Amino acid sequence: MNLKKYFIRALHRLQKGPGYTYKELLVWYCDNTNTHGPKRIIKEGPKKKLIWFFLTLLFASLVFWQWGILINTYLSFNVTSSLSIGFKTMKFPAVTVCNANPYKYSEAKPLLKELDRLIDAALERILQPSPGNSSESISPPLDLELWYQIPLVLIDEHDKDNPIILDIFETNQTAADIQSSTDTPTPAGNESSVDIAVSAGNGSFVGNHTAGNHTASNHTAGNHTAGNHTATAPTPANTTLEEKKYKLAVKLCSHPGSDNCTYRNFTSAAQAVTEWYILQSTSILSKVPLQERIRMGYQAEDMILACLYGAEPCNYKNFTQIYHPDHGNCYIFNWGMDEEALNSSNPGAEFGLKLILDISQQDYIPYLSSAAGARLMLHQQKSFPFLKDQGIYAMPGTETSIGVLVDELERMGYPYSDCTMNGSDVPVKNLYSEYNTSYSIQACLRSCFQKDMIEICGCGHYMFPLPQGVNYCNNEDYPGWAYCYSSLRSSIRHRQICIDSCKETCNDTQYKMTISMADWPSEASEDWIFHILSYERDMSTNVTLDRNGIIKLNIYFQEYNYRTISESAATTIVWLLSSLGGQFGFWMGGSVLCLIEFGEIIIDSLWITVINIISWCKGLKQRRAQARYPDAPPTVSELVEAHTNLGFQHEAAGTLPRDRDREQELPPEPGTPPPNYDSLRVQPLDGLGPDSDAETE
Repeated sequence: MNLKKYFIRALHRLQKGPGYTYKELLVWYCDNTNTHGPKRIIKEGPKKKLIWFFLTLLFASLVFWQWGILINTYLSFNVTSSLSIGFKTMKFPAVTVCNANPYKYSEAKPLLKELDRLIDAALERILQPSPGNSSESISPPLDLELWYQIPLVLIDEHDKDNPIILDIFETNQTAADIQSSTDTPTPAGNESSVDIAVSAGNGSFVGNHTAGNHTASNHTAGNHTAGNHTATAPTPANTTLEEKKYKLAVKLCSHPGSDNCTYRNFTSAAQAVTEWYILQSTSILSKVPLQERIRMGYQAEDMILACLYGAEPCNYKNFTQIYHPDHGNCYIFNWGMDEEALNSSNPGAEFGLKLILDISQQDYIPYLSSAAGARLMLHQQKSFPFLKDQGIYAMPGTETSIGVLVDELERMGYPYSDCTMNGSDVPVKNLYSEYNTSYSIQACLRSCFQKDMIEICGCGHYMFPLPQGVNYCNNEDYPGWAYCYSSLRSSIRHRQICIDSCKETCNDTQYKMTISMADWPSEASEDWIFHILSYERDMSTNVTLDRNGIIKLNIYFQEYNYRTISESAATTIVWLLSSLGGQFGFWMGGSVLCLIEFGEIIIDSLWITVINIISWCKGLKQRRAQARYPDAPPTVSELVEAHTNLGFQHEAAGTLPRDRDREQELPPEPGTPPPNYDSLRVQPLDGLGPDSDAETE
């Protein structure tokens, strides 16, 4: 009911029109507002009015400028980091230990036998090039089909502008052939590789090109393919030592026989050989079942010789085994998957984890693992260990002490930072979820790379988990996988897409390590220590261990102090309101009530505008009606007469008879004519008596 009355009064107000003009409203506001300045504009003389108008306009502009800066600062959602130090009993970190060598050579040798023979023969030809060397002289013959899937080539750069590509296993090329190809070179691009005969050159990635007529160029040259034309690196008799410079590179082609190839080279021949061996062994091992790869790795009972946590003895059964493609079998202590995580009773080396490991260095794969030692990493419980990125090495023959300090990171979420709590809002599927581990940005980046690898190359890389229904890459089923993998790995665009898709975790725990090492065991004690450890492992009185394979680890908290690095909002809504009010009060002496007054005058101005628009529309409608009837509208009696007497015409003032004859338009035809209401006219009773009787008679 009250709402109806309100609308009725509003309608009447619209019909009456505005009660005052814009000028009157503005004068009223200046006279009644609490803001400094407007009052002086209307009350001072002409000159002061102008001065005060200018000052008020200037300070109002400054207020709005400062407000814009403050609002923009607030909407940038900056954060401040604060550091606090606490003291509490902490959970001991999860400790992952692996061997730097993923497989025992004695177990993997049948799979890698042909690969080892190829690289041995290739290195012999590279380091001692001779025209007499050929693959036919080797018994049994080399598997050159395996070689040509991903071959190594030599690059002769006597002419820097026209480098010559030399196949290592050439059977019919002579020095004269090389000289003739040098006389007619094709243009070469910006290339550099490894100087393996004298010194190392600057490594770079050679652009997309193939070798035509044994000459490298930036474009496709000739129909030469690695499968049908191989070369040795002969040296003319008169060649000096300074001229014996050959660069080693890995040749990668999109498919066999293709001219679309790249030459990937390195600053050292050792790097080139290692990279080539990793690519070839990856193709071979990807076809081996997982259980067989686990069997070829180092077993926990052979690797973990002794374990002590605080004062409690432990053994290999207290470790959880996982398979890591880079390091084979890895073992995690205190992972917290099946049982509660352990707390550290006290800081100090006596209350940490002590391990003695046997890495069996004599059983390393020669060309796959050039570093000897144990790879270990400290991480949170239920998180996957990415040892290649975050792990550290422990040297054999040493006792490595690792003191740990804890940093807890607490980031603010959206809109202050683009972090995630558990990875549920990340568009990349986490392939490491099969391990039932928590989200990490390393897992996301690798899952993203594997997704791109599957989409572009058609197969997954051996080093990363596979989604269902996808196979690992190998040379037989996917001949161009190495070329595709190398191109994808060097693609900045794909890398940036993955970086933009993945997010950091909002809460993270980092372990800062202080590492110290000493020789272990000492020369005075190595005899009895090796005797005891050999007997405990092999039940033998003979010494089966030596310092090249033994590692001792001490991992402990240095102190129970931990640092918490937390983020907080640099600007809050309270800061914004106080800053806005401070600027308004400083420049114009205003407050929130002044803003309400300003809002009131804006509403009144809008109301006046609405009323004026409605009045203008009504006036326009009336003017259109008057244009239809230029004269005064006819009366009711005139309309009735025109309806009953068709000859009747309304005579307008000042209209001549001849003008009426010219008028063709008749007045509008009325509806039903009104009745004659004379019989209903009210008369006095006194006057009706005698007249009515007489009429009756």
